[in-house]
Amino acid sequence: MKKLELVSSQLPGHKYKKASQEHIAVPNKLDRQFNVSKPNQVWCGDVTYIWTGRRWAYLAVVLDLFARKPIGWAMSLSPDSALTSQALSMAFESRGKPKGLMFHSDQGSHYSSRKFRQLLWRYRITQSMSRRGNCWDNAPMERFFRSLKTEWVPALGYRNFTEAKYAVTDYLVGYYSQTRPHRHNGGLSPNTAEQLYWSDY
Repeated sequence: MKKLELVSSQLPGHKYKKASQEHIAVPNKLDRQFNVSKPNQVWCGDVTYIWTGRRWAYLAVVLDLFARKPIGWAMSLSPDSALTSQALSMAFESRGKPKGLMFHSDQGSHYSSRKFRQLLWRYRITQSMSRRGNCWDNAPMERFFRSLKTEWVPALGYRNFTEAKYAVTDYLVGYYSQTRPHRHNGGLSPNTAEQLYWSDY
């Protein structure tokens, strides 16, 4: 292949690095109670990976469970607590610094780190975590990332990080939030479902 100047189009496999820090045990306070009665009551978060030409990039998203609306996100070349903290801060600021929140995630080190837990404490947000190895405990996030990758992300990823960032933002802000019908919302988009709630409030 090298002699003929051929390049494989197959994406390399992905594997997260094992955390070297001590694991912090946080109870699963949400306990799969995914149907909430109002916005800014329970947020959940997760991190996924997207191919960007030469390496994997990482996307952290914060979802408001009421209408399954993405309200905070960040992309980086490292799946660390700086990434998840940036996504949480975006959500917290854009939603007007709400009170009485719960934030639910898996047990990834980017959520159990001291830096991220200190940010939750500063924002007065209660933390909840899935049980180890149980993806159904954070099912809405798993479903959201599946929709992103099957509906939007090209099979071979993006050419570079900048292209990926613009395309993902277009999905989060545009198609998914404004246009895409969601079964959880009775066929309404997340934006429409939230607008109806606030108009009746």
